[in-house]
Amino acid sequence: MYAATTSVALVGGDVRPVEVQVHVGRQADQFKLSGLPDTAVREAKDRVRAAVMSSGIHFPNRTVTVNLAPAHLPKSGTDFDLPIALGVLAASRAIPRPADAVVVGELALDGTIRGGASTIGAAVLSARSGRPCLVASGSAPEVAAVPGARVHGVSTLAEAVELLRTGLSHHAAVAPESVAIGDAGTDLSEVRGQDLARRAIEVAAAGGHHLLLHGPPGGGKTMLARRLPGILPPLSDEQAVDVALVHAAAGLRHGLSRERPFRAPHHTASRAALVGGGSGVAVPGEVSLAHHGVLFLDEMAEFPRANLDTLRQPLEDGHVTVARRGVTATFPSSFRLVAATNPCPCGYHDDRRKPCVCRPASVARYRQRMSGPLLDRFDLMVKVDRLGSDAARGPAPESSSEIRERVVRAVAALDDDPPDVDKEARSLLMTALDAGLLTARGVDRVRRVAVTIAALDGSERAAEDHVAEAMALRSDW
Repeated sequence: MYAATTSVALVGGDVRPVEVQVHVGRQADQFKLSGLPDTAVREAKDRVRAAVMSSGIHFPNRTVTVNLAPAHLPKSGTDFDLPIALGVLAASRAIPRPADAVVVGELALDGTIRGGASTIGAAVLSARSGRPCLVASGSAPEVAAVPGARVHGVSTLAEAVELLRTGLSHHAAVAPESVAIGDAGTDLSEVRGQDLARRAIEVAAAGGHHLLLHGPPGGGKTMLARRLPGILPPLSDEQAVDVALVHAAAGLRHGLSRERPFRAPHHTASRAALVGGGSGVAVPGEVSLAHHGVLFLDEMAEFPRANLDTLRQPLEDGHVTVARRGVTATFPSSFRLVAATNPCPCGYHDDRRKPCVCRPASVARYRQRMSGPLLDRFDLMVKVDRLGSDAARGPAPESSSEIRERVVRAVAALDDDPPDVDKEARSLLMTALDAGLLTARGVDRVRRVAVTIAALDGSERAAEDHVAEAMALRSDW
């Protein structure tokens, strides 16, 4: 006797349907599992047997063969427990076949169901295929927010069996939770002075530009960078789903959020931690966990140069491809790179208040940790000097909410009808290229920054003064 259920696997930044094929034979009691399962999936046979018996349902004392198709795709995690259990019961004719539903869930030995990483994937597959999905009750409301998904929640295996016996069509889908925008907890009004750096943060937020803040300790580089999320526009529905899938693949969260991610790895992070990998099934790295958000590298010069150079390809392509165990996974990595660094090992090179004690060779070696091609990918480079007591006087600067309104308007303008670059602005760019002040890539980046500045100012054209400001926001490092 044969039955099949549908589940999901998270591969890269997307979901793949997995057909859970179950055959119950006539021979003695035996449980076989195939289809490239990892240890957690192989242990499902013990959890499934115990959960079925604890639910007061007869488990067939025959040969049970389970295949997870496609067989070439590695399977991981415990979310295949519930579809395997329902497939076994359907193959033994204890319940109707649940082939029209997408099923995920981990089974406890007492038959209760827990939500796992694939829960959001089931909701996404439900929306794409038009089929309902069956997930743990505790996770159902948050994944029901996926547009187009029909989500049914169950708390126990017995409840899932009863739901299938009566028919999913006779039960209302779970109402989705509202997807709120999180509170960043920090505000740009707390940063006094540093007008140029504040402007750079605003431009980076509006245009998705990469920003390098450099200067001596105590200038507020980290403080400024950590306030960037508070002025970013919220994620769209599609972006929220993309971010949720990547974070679920890393086992970090299972629901939707409108808040853009902000990742700040330590400088001791490995290359695999930055760009993704792992010893088994490939998992996303920091560049993918920052997708549609911000990757902040504090003390960037302390990162190994080889690790920093691995960021160059994701920065250009917007994705990173990782090959593990014969399977290639492509994770999205469209993020704003924000970095902060001191100019030298002691931190006070070219400081007006404290002399530098580093030898010139030490300063050169320190700066060489960041390659020229990587630095050329920063659209904005701003020096952040230490401030005196005068910065604490005067009126409070604009708050994050005020700046965010301007950023949201600029993003909408850039998406719908971005400003053109006028003749005088183009001439200034070509003059900077001929003088060696900009590379060809630098010209394109300055042009895009100028267009962003024009959108923030509400202008229909990027003029010469917008290009001049864009070049001023790209100071020498």
